[in-house]
Amino acid sequence: MNTMAPTLSRPTESRPTESRPTELQACRVRLTPGPAAPAEARGQVRAAVCAWDLPVDLDVAVLLTSELVTNAIRHEAGGSVTVAIRCAGGRLRVDVHDSSRFLPVPADAPVEAETGRGLMLVAALAQEWGCYRTPGGKVVYFTLAFQPR
Repeated sequence: MNTMAPTLSRPTESRPTESRPTELQACRVRLTPGPAAPAEARGQVRAAVCAWDLPVDLDVAVLLTSELVTNAIRHEAGGSVTVAIRCAGGRLRVDVHDSSRFLPVPADAPVEAETGRGLMLVAALAQEWGCYRTPGGKVVYFTLAFQPR
């Protein structure tokens, strides 16, 4: 596992504390392949949101991260998955990189289905979400806008 701790930027004693982070904060984590990856990603997002003191719904950020990483692990067939977490411009963005070239398609899952609703949750709860191909595969991402404190 390659883990990069979130970059912290704290105001000094001589400056007043700002109510919202104004500087770019970012970290990137290559996840351990396998069923533990979603939990690892949830922990990384939770740590970043708390360390950076971001005014977002932590439960939603963790849930959406888990959904995207679970999809990447399930459909990736053993390749690498990386999570990039950043905040800038009044929002949190989480990107999930994997080596699959197939873009996700939201499913119309029946009510009794045990799977298939992850992207519907992402679409319903994120400010924005999307996906795009990269030279090494694809990225699926979501953003959450900062909430008033």
